[in-house]
Amino acid sequence: MIKVVFYGTDNFAKTILNNICKSADFKILCVITRPDKPSGRNREVVSSPVKILAEKNHLEICQPEILKEFDLDHLHNADLAIVAEYGLIIPERLLNFPKFGTVNLHGSILPKYRGASPIQTAILNGDSVTGVTLMLMDKKMDHGPIISGIQTPIDQDELFTSLYLRLSNLASELFLKDIVRYLNGEIKPIAQDDSLATYCKILSRDDGKIDFSKNAITIYNQYRAFTPWPGVWAMNNKRRIKFDEISIAQISYLSEGFVNSKENRIFIGCGQNSAIEIKSLQIEGKKMLPAVDFLRGERDFGSARLN
Repeated sequence: MIKVVFYGTDNFAKTILNNICKSADFKILCVITRPDKPSGRNREVVSSPVKILAEKNHLEICQPEILKEFDLDHLHNADLAIVAEYGLIIPERLLNFPKFGTVNLHGSILPKYRGASPIQTAILNGDSVTGVTLMLMDKKMDHGPIISGIQTPIDQDELFTSLYLRLSNLASELFLKDIVRYLNGEIKPIAQDDSLATYCKILSRDDGKIDFSKNAITIYNQYRAFTPWPGVWAMNNKRRIKFDEISIAQISYLSEGFVNSKENRIFIGCGQNSAIEIKSLQIEGKKMLPAVDFLRGERDFGSARLN
């Protein structure tokens, strides 16, 4: 039985941990996850999805604020550490602590899209293929040698939420298929080609702001990548308006950023003589509404200009 330490926080990691818990090949010594934090309008303190699952399975849980002084000395018999969507930089001394080191399950085909938002970036760039990489970690971000990987197509209308779920399941399959072969010496990790590496950043709310000088396909990909967070939005009369259910429109007569409401449908002009249709809208602080209901309460919006 392989004795493991698991680092993870969000739902991608939860899916992987859940599948490891079901396998008779592994014994989980400890789950390390981010501290509980306030969430939502009421700022209620909530636990991470990984912590909730770990509690359900009666696993030891550690939630260090930082890892600089954290140690695993009581887990001296650990064979392997597994990292998936954890969210903190892990010091080299902890990476090297287990007998066989630390592996990471990363949501892209490395070395492409190293960094914090590989799934969103693949969609944002209009990629038709992505995947998951199982890699041996070193002190540099997403830099270590590759153990194995798996590819999957991205549908042209697929949202982040769907791709995220698919990749988390693929990551579990990849890990369970190849990790024992790696530990037995049947797979030799291969160094990454650093010349092919690109880096994707930590996302902020500002990344969702639409630039209507860009064409409709680019804006549609932004919506696909940033649903549900940070969402896509624009400003109108100093009000932030969030958009949902966007599609590429088959009209081409609108100026960039100008709204046209036709038969209670909302179209907005984009770059390169293109346009999008917005089917649901939300003024900050209010409810998301279908276009027809939004226009009923915002009669001037049908001829607005957005920025």
